Amino acid sequence: MAPWLWVVVGIALLVVEMFTPGGLFALFFGAGAIVTGGLSALGFGTVVQWISFTVVSLLLVVTLRGPLQRRIARVEPPRVDDLVGEEAVLIDDVAAGATGRAELRGTPWSVRIASGIPLRAGQRCKVERVEGLTLWLRAE
Repeated sequence: MAPWLWVVVGIALLVVEMFTPGGLFALFFGAGAIVTGGLSALGFGTVVQWISFTVVSLLLVVTLRGPLQRRIARVEPPRVDDLVGEEAVLIDDVAAGATGRAELRGTPWSVRIASGIPLRAGQRCKVERVEGLTLWLRAE
């Protein structure tokens, strides 16, 4: 095959990898095709090209796929329970036992006061516990 054809196939496989969800297979076969394009430019025959494409691609998959997947693994978003101990700012005055609103991480939340003391708007409070989408706050 012509060297330019191997390079075009390699680039096409790299583009396919960008638009498909993270299997990380097309990436290595694309790299194998580009390497084979270089060998083709050096004058190696068709049989050697196909063998080199297969060997290089599979060698890259076997050696690099696992470590690369671990490196780019998605970090799990924090759970709601991880909000305990965070600081929230009251948006409304909240009477003892009543429900109000507070801002935490730039988002308004429904809140209840854990202690029996009413709190004022603008006051900073700590999240004591989370029940569903309601934060239980205590004054700092």
